[in-house]
Amino acid sequence: MRNQLFLYLSDFVALFFPKICAGCGHVLVSQERYICTSCLFHLPITDFHLDLNNQVARQLWGKFHFEHASALFLLRQDSRVERILYQIKYANQPQLAYFLGRKYGETLSNSHTFQDVDVIVPVPLHKKKLKKRGYNQSFYLAKGLGIALSKPVLEHGLTRVGEGTSQTKKSRLERYDNVQDVFFCPDETILADKHVLLVDDVLTTGATLTAAAEKLIAAGCRISVLTLARA
Repeated sequence: MRNQLFLYLSDFVALFFPKICAGCGHVLVSQERYICTSCLFHLPITDFHLDLNNQVARQLWGKFHFEHASALFLLRQDSRVERILYQIKYANQPQLAYFLGRKYGETLSNSHTFQDVDVIVPVPLHKKKLKKRGYNQSFYLAKGLGIALSKPVLEHGLTRVGEGTSQTKKSRLERYDNVQDVFFCPDETILADKHVLLVDDVLTTGATLTAAAEKLIAAGCRISVLTLARA
């Protein structure tokens, strides 16, 4: 009886405050969360975790040494994925990043690619951007992955000491210059000799991931990389 009452109340609330799909904007039905079934079916989900020579890995070759690299989605302009990323970063939906991280982690748990990872470290935001946004979307992505993969997440494994400026409209060279020496590893002893899964939301040129990875490698880590999307 209590469960039925809860369902009735939930349906009543949904009439006035419907939950919207982050991918297409359509109203979600009662069993859907964040993304509708149609969008989940049509999203450009990759199988990069099954291919050591995938697009993400090839893009990062020569920038730093890594064990594995993967991304859940391919990002295209004016796509469902772009709208989802916008909701995560700018519409106060960190739980959407957690949801997708957990979904991706469940997929990865069925392969051996990331099973020997010791700890997950999200790419940090500068404290000013973190205060403005209220959350670090990469941390929520890492939390979801950590739950699904049964791996610990070290939120402050890296800190961002340089603010830099937005990477959005910068050229490839400007992006690399913009993130030089902006990351710091506050306690190298915790990460020394560990296999770290470095997590970020989007791979574009690889400048941010490279700068972050270099600090972890200097601390004695082995690195694997995972992003939500690859542009």
